[in-house]
Amino acid sequence: MRHARRRQLVSALLLAPLLSGCFAADDNSSRSGSGADTRLRVALAFPPAENFSPYGSDATLLSRLGVTEGLTRLDGNGAASPALAESWRQENEHTWLFTLREARFQDGTDLTPAAAATALTHAAQADPAPAALSGVKLAAEPAGKRQVRVTTADPDPALPLRLSSPSLAVLSAKAYREGGTVDPASTATGPFALTKAGGGNRAALNRFDDYWGGRARASGVDARFIADGTARTNALRTGEVDIAEAVPVAQTSSLDKDIARELATTRTTSLLLNTRSGPFKDPEVRAAARAAVDTSVLAEDVYEGHADRGQGVFGPALTWAAGKRVAPEGRARAERVHGTAITLATYDNRPELPEVAQVLQQQLKKAGFTVEVEVRESSRIEGDALAGKFDAFVGARNTMLDTGDPVSVLASDFTCDGSYNLALLCDKRVDRAVAEAESAAEPAKRQAATMAAEAEVLRTDATVPLVHQRIVHGVRTSVHGVLLDPYERTLIGPGTRR
Repeated sequence: MRHARRRQLVSALLLAPLLSGCFAADDNSSRSGSGADTRLRVALAFPPAENFSPYGSDATLLSRLGVTEGLTRLDGNGAASPALAESWRQENEHTWLFTLREARFQDGTDLTPAAAATALTHAAQADPAPAALSGVKLAAEPAGKRQVRVTTADPDPALPLRLSSPSLAVLSAKAYREGGTVDPASTATGPFALTKAGGGNRAALNRFDDYWGGRARASGVDARFIADGTARTNALRTGEVDIAEAVPVAQTSSLDKDIARELATTRTTSLLLNTRSGPFKDPEVRAAARAAVDTSVLAEDVYEGHADRGQGVFGPALTWAAGKRVAPEGRARAERVHGTAITLATYDNRPELPEVAQVLQQQLKKAGFTVEVEVRESSRIEGDALAGKFDAFVGARNTMLDTGDPVSVLASDFTCDGSYNLALLCDKRVDRAVAEAESAAEPAKRQAATMAAEAEVLRTDATVPLVHQRIVHGVRTSVHGVLLDPYERTLIGPGTRR
């Protein structure tokens, strides 16, 4: 009876809506009409940083371009829905059984339980671990002709959500090479196969005709990675590309209304303070930085109204968060600062971020800091940030990107063993609160525990939430079926066409 009751609670959790609105194609993506053999031209903001490895930030590039899939995906309400797995059930607190659909890999081999188990095993053994598996020990094995059994060391009520992560994509056996490298070229299951990449600036994809979801409308995708937002938007204006993601706020007003597609997302721009070394190792100095920041200037001026003031780690797109938010208790008092020198870093793939850094530089100077700003392209700066080479870092993070489970982002970003801990935070109270949230299965209790853990994170002043962002994609009127996704996991699908 205890296990049956727990399965009921978990089922309720996985069906509970997490987001306002839903993501869907921007039109009726029927297969009728013209354009069945044209290629799509897409400009993306972030170039591949790890040779398209699925275990890092490149994972979302692959999912946005329609290359990779996992056992599950997130639906418009944030619940786990079928992808390569048709269905699943929980056998006990530690074990889930997933039934696979009939599908083929792009190299012609069949999706089998052994192939799915191998893919998950490689992800579980990756070093560093994918963010979706932060703090999770996972094992997978075949279980019959069509089933794979996934076991976790600790109970994981959100496992079907976790397996929707782009970093847990299922690839064929040919993808996995000696030394731990992974090659997703023509080894995935999505509607488009990655065929070649051109020096990190371009990638070519061809339609995968045996896609289990039906033949894609477009014959392929030519992707360009253009970090400069103005150049990306200009490529859209001049007709060089059909779709330009993440149009800069400053460029949005210059686009026709039927081209600019604004979408509320769960992306939060934050100021992350290095708690391990340097001036911000002192909680009172972190408190001084937090007190110096005026987020209204950022939302209204830098983002020109295309963002909401920072409320916490989770913003208004997570509809239940505001009603359950807990005020942080026990914060350090702000210390008076006189000439404390800090280095503030950010990246320019999102053109608002350098401007955010400049505004913060002025605000922090008024509080007594001496601020040097360093701006690089994201793939050239993220590693140094994770290594603690800066005192502060401004980053934009879709807080629901990795798993669709808000607890998981707290674990990966703010716990001692977190794989994406840019603040280098290690706080026992935070770890304990996150662990309590991870163990909660009943939806209301899990939500309450999540917000209690958020309050513990905010107590440390390791992060200062600045704005909750909306995003604008530029889509030419000749293009239909673009996937508008608040999680920013998808963009091109089988129905996308021109």
